[in-house]
Amino acid sequence: MKNRMILVLIAYGGIAFSQSIKKPLVSAITVKDLKTDMYQMAGDHFNGREAGTLDELKVSMWLAEKAKQAGMSPAGDDGTFFQFFDLYRHQVTANTKFKIGSKSYKLWNEVLVAETANIKVEAPLLYLGAASKEDINKADVKGKAVVLLASKEGIPEDISLFERRYPGYVKQKYYEDLAQKGAAALIIVADELGEKSWSQVEPQMTRGVYGIEGYRDKIPTPARMPAFWLHNDQLEFLKTTKEVLSAEVVSETYKYPSVNVVGKVEGTDSKLKSEYVLFSGHQDHDGVRQKYGQDSIYNGADDNASTCVAMLAIARAYKKQPGKRTALFVFHGSEERGLLGSSWYAEHPTVPEKDITAVLNGDMIGRNDLNQAALLGSTSPHENSSDLVNIAKKANDEGPKFELDKLWDRPEHPENFYFRSDHLPYARKGIPSVFFTSVLHSQYHTPMDEAENIDYAKLHKMTEWMYRTGWILSNDANRPKTLKK
Repeated sequence: MKNRMILVLIAYGGIAFSQSIKKPLVSAITVKDLKTDMYQMAGDHFNGREAGTLDELKVSMWLAEKAKQAGMSPAGDDGTFFQFFDLYRHQVTANTKFKIGSKSYKLWNEVLVAETANIKVEAPLLYLGAASKEDINKADVKGKAVVLLASKEGIPEDISLFERRYPGYVKQKYYEDLAQKGAAALIIVADELGEKSWSQVEPQMTRGVYGIEGYRDKIPTPARMPAFWLHNDQLEFLKTTKEVLSAEVVSETYKYPSVNVVGKVEGTDSKLKSEYVLFSGHQDHDGVRQKYGQDSIYNGADDNASTCVAMLAIARAYKKQPGKRTALFVFHGSEERGLLGSSWYAEHPTVPEKDITAVLNGDMIGRNDLNQAALLGSTSPHENSSDLVNIAKKANDEGPKFELDKLWDRPEHPENFYFRSDHLPYARKGIPSVFFTSVLHSQYHTPMDEAENIDYAKLHKMTEWMYRTGWILSNDANRPKTLKK
């Protein structure tokens, strides 16, 4: 279709369009390109792209080459597509000891360590059973190793990966209150569900925790008290013993390289090309882990190769028809380790922060109902720019016409999904930011999240939505304003 100049004179959401702009070149985005890139990026040869490994570096090289082919120029450090940063990994070592009286427990087999730290404790046991918060508030826990029986009371059971996340929710129920009251340690005895969760959570705990400079870097965040899990067969012993806990958690820190891949398609306007519309997604996933059936490679097709291949497609459209502002593409590393790549880029942008007009982040955009999607950051209290939200909604009305799911953006939603993707560090810095997603599904964070299970019609529609939103932002004379809070 020929590009035609049109005069748009629309006022909405506080933004007025009063300049001639071209129609977005949606025809440049093809299912064929999306599918080709997806099968390459989410293939077994990248071993699940785990952050801080050679596999993440390999896929970053692939992405840089694909970015170049798509028409991007380098926008990373030193004239390259890359922005490297140090990833710190803190891991509990075999020198960790856990004893009650003369009885020693084998690390990971008989005791799980739920707080990665360096801490030593000797304390008498205090058994409180399946205590409520009120019970804990009444008890004298100061200086005691508090023993609690796990229970799912108060934990939402409709969350994703429930078995894998259950131990974390149980610890979260009690940890802060006990720490504030001066408890010396927390010992959780597994209930039936905790026993089922043991094999699911043990790989996470042995893997450790991660950080970057300024956040959990040279040492893990100091724990106010250690936390442990024991098997249910220890319950009767723990109820009656007068022995004392003697434990020492020892961790070591390792440093690995991780990387953001950054490219751009320069704008055409002599003034506006120095401003940027930032398209955001993450390149990493979970690597090789525990098996489901015969497969142990977590390829992360939807999470989040889907947005990476969408960004490549959007870049091709911009290359064929550039906007007035520059389109900036940041493929973040180490998102699965705690939004570390986006946190690094938000603090160390390769373009002036003041010139970032908006952040359009995508995460998991290729599954579920063909006609439904979610825009997180579009309602209070998560919304930080009504202008940007209105632009994204206008783009949806002009293109894919999704029915927008409003439940996932609510603060009471049990998944807290707004806080789990790469727009967040930018939003916290006051940059207008939204999060495009087709939300979670049953194959999330499993080896079944494969290229063959992507709905490519859905992925095309989501790519079009992100592109149309960016196109409006690229060409309007005005920038979206941030809400004052």
